[in-house]
Amino acid sequence: MKLELNVRVVPREEVGGAQRELLNAAFAALDHAYAPYSGFRVAAAVRLDSGEHFVGTNQENASYPVGICAERVALSTVQSVAPGAKVERMAIAYRPASGPASIPLAPCGMCRQAMVEQHARQKAAFEVVLAAEQGDVWVIADASSLLPLAFTPSDLR
Repeated sequence: MKLELNVRVVPREEVGGAQRELLNAAFAALDHAYAPYSGFRVAAAVRLDSGEHFVGTNQENASYPVGICAERVALSTVQSVAPGAKVERMAIAYRPASGPASIPLAPCGMCRQAMVEQHARQKAAFEVVLAAEQGDVWVIADASSLLPLAFTPSDLR
């Protein structure tokens, strides 16, 4: 068995079109994150097959486990507002408390699992674009590849 993650590293100035538009939406949403405890702001923007965009931001809570990540907020919004829609792409941006960073970060395990579930739900892969406020951008063609050997709905049968 071969497990492989295909990450394409793209210089920021070469990111264009729909990827740039979605990243801009994610960066614009960073200030809407509720991160009073960690100061670590994350925003995720999704583009649907209809062309609609939705954003989500991380929402911390004084009871730490109650918080929710931006990626899961965005995916939950899609299912709440546009059930049955397919996610074509997700862009994820972040800003640590220390200020702008230059290396993209991958989603946490819970968010990776949510992406696998979205893939299974819509029966189609979707791209993930990861970026910090500076530096190169990482593009992953299939979000579910972020979680090899994932637990999927078919495992419940």
